[in-house]
Amino acid sequence: MRMARSAAVIAVLILASSLQAPLVKGEPPAGSPLAPPPAKRPMTMADFFAVKRVAAPQISPDGKQVVYQITSIDLERNKGTTALWIAATDGKTAPKQLTPKDRQGRNPRWSPDGKRILFESGSDLWVMPADGGDPVLVTKISTGASHGIWSPDGKSVAFVSSVYPEVSEKPFAESDMLNKEKDEEIAKSPVKAKTFTKLFYRHWVEYIGDKRQHIFVCDADGKNCRDVTPGDRDANPTSSTFDSGDNFTFSPDGTHIVFTAPPAENEAWSTNYDLCRVSVTNTSPKWETLTKDNKAADSGPKFSPDGKKLAWRAQTRAGYEADRWDIVVVDVKPDGAHIAKPKRTAQGFSNLLSVNEFVWVARGGWMLTGDQSGGQVLAYENGDDEGSSFMMAPAAGSLSSSTGTQSRVAYLPSSFNSTPEIQILTFGEGKTGHTILTHTNDAIFAQLDLQRAERVQVPVEGGMEVLLFEPGGKTQKTQVPMKMQMWVIKPPGFDEKKKWPVVYLVHGGPQSAWKDAWSYRWNPQLWAAQGYVVVMPNPRGSVGFGQKFTDEITGDWGGKCYRDLVAGLEYVEKLPYVDKDRIAAAGGSFGGYMMNWFAVNDIAPRFKCLVTHCSVWNFESMWGTTDELWFDEWEHGGLPWEKPQKYAEFSPHNKAGNLGKYKTPMLIIHNDLDFRCPIGQGHELFSALQRQGVPSRFVNFPDEGHWVLKPKNSEYWHKEIFAWLKKYAPPGGK
Repeated sequence: MRMARSAAVIAVLILASSLQAPLVKGEPPAGSPLAPPPAKRPMTMADFFAVKRVAAPQISPDGKQVVYQITSIDLERNKGTTALWIAATDGKTAPKQLTPKDRQGRNPRWSPDGKRILFESGSDLWVMPADGGDPVLVTKISTGASHGIWSPDGKSVAFVSSVYPEVSEKPFAESDMLNKEKDEEIAKSPVKAKTFTKLFYRHWVEYIGDKRQHIFVCDADGKNCRDVTPGDRDANPTSSTFDSGDNFTFSPDGTHIVFTAPPAENEAWSTNYDLCRVSVTNTSPKWETLTKDNKAADSGPKFSPDGKKLAWRAQTRAGYEADRWDIVVVDVKPDGAHIAKPKRTAQGFSNLLSVNEFVWVARGGWMLTGDQSGGQVLAYENGDDEGSSFMMAPAAGSLSSSTGTQSRVAYLPSSFNSTPEIQILTFGEGKTGHTILTHTNDAIFAQLDLQRAERVQVPVEGGMEVLLFEPGGKTQKTQVPMKMQMWVIKPPGFDEKKKWPVVYLVHGGPQSAWKDAWSYRWNPQLWAAQGYVVVMPNPRGSVGFGQKFTDEITGDWGGKCYRDLVAGLEYVEKLPYVDKDRIAAAGGSFGGYMMNWFAVNDIAPRFKCLVTHCSVWNFESMWGTTDELWFDEWEHGGLPWEKPQKYAEFSPHNKAGNLGKYKTPMLIIHNDLDFRCPIGQGHELFSALQRQGVPSRFVNFPDEGHWVLKPKNSEYWHKEIFAWLKKYAPPGGK
């Protein structure tokens, strides 16, 4: 394997930058006699909501500016506001707000000439001059517009809108009027009944109903609007699992749209997402499928800067949403038609990155992100015909790339103790460097006593195969003992001579991971600030530790993964500063399932209390009520009547009698709009607890789904959990 020298330089630079804590502008360096160390304090709930959320950076075509969004949370008004900001990529001028204060803005996109910015505000698309000025409304469609992009010549825009398919083949003015009339009729009707004739009628938190997400194209001034993907099929991912952020694009000559389409059939139990192509003047419900040879998922098409190649992410195993994502490349005509057979570029790197995002950069290669060892890293792939070449920055925090030109990439590094802030990586032509561009939350973080996470390795059963890189580019496979990576964060004011309580957090997924990254939901720093040692294990099923490690939870939720977590708990109990009589555990989704599994197994008495959020309690009823059936069917190897023993084997409800035996107090949080782990799962668990006299409390949010996103609800959620922990595992060192 050949390593590109420029890639190595890039990787080292990124690693160095991710380890640096940026200073607040105007402050003397730490340790200077002019800078006495400020008094630090524990993080509060007010601090948690005061943190501003930086996201969605987009670099201008000339690479000199970046536009991005900042969301501020107003807890008292129970809402967030999002504005667009702009900054020079050389960092020599201070960032400034671009959108007017009375106009929200999100998901910005530069025009090809770099003079205008297209963005979402409300349910419409707007455009404004890049140097400031009044925004102008672009879209005039009753069903709303989102995900706007420019054509290569800047004369057209494409966007997504959810419409009724039965009128989608009519001329735009007529179909839009009919959509509006039907929506108004439904809103005014006293009858709110819903009728369904096929599955996937709801997803995550909302009923999809009879509408379909279609792609529209119009002139840049909003004229000549038309639906270019008519028919009874979605033209944009309906599952966030297969959403690549950029799900459709114009062909290099602007004559066609290439897009990610959900399965044409069996959408609720198939992962066969395909790339499709239509003309920008298309009126037919029949679309050309570009990836019909791959029965697994394809997603996120992106043309190379020279327009000669098309790349996208692809999986190989049909029905498995957590399969590894490769990059696939094919030579194309200017209109996006394939002129060769697509090639996977990363075969042979089976224990390396599964691609989350990628952007085309210099020399026909990519910068890409992927999960690695409890973080998310940025890597370079040369993409040449001789094979793939990777150089990765070791996980130090988490990095995500969103945008790039041939010589610059904007990415958002964060960690457990720092929020995402934009950094710019410049490379090529003998010049390589990085610029820390934004310092949005420095003033808050300068006041907070945030503890660095410790990375520990816990021996667990089994072994794993790894690639060793030798001089000369050779690789050698070898077997090593299996270890589970685990994060430990100590509370502010930690005194190692005292005994401290522990909260053992199990992540969701299960094919996910606790990453060294800032979280706006399950934030371990806020939990540690209550006076707890926070422990976050990454057991079997976690991503970023090789695909085999991820795969080993399939069909075995209560097996090796559970035993990994037991091993992690035993490690924690032996720490000299841990109070074994004050250990609690909490988790959501799969993490909530594991709380339920803990509660019915002999590990239960080792926890003083459990917190289970939007969990799985009964695999049998879960299958019939969840939205994405492919997940359950893969995890259990088939349908419930085909594999009844697999649905029963690790289902906590089959051991419900043990709740009364162990009587571990449980806080249940479950929400009415959760269509992934439906509300009945919480009802069943609460009934079993109450019937057996187990101390239990059920908190229900009727206006939330799988997560708790409204600011006031989130505040209440945290207070309920922290009060429960305080009651059964009091905080603080003793």
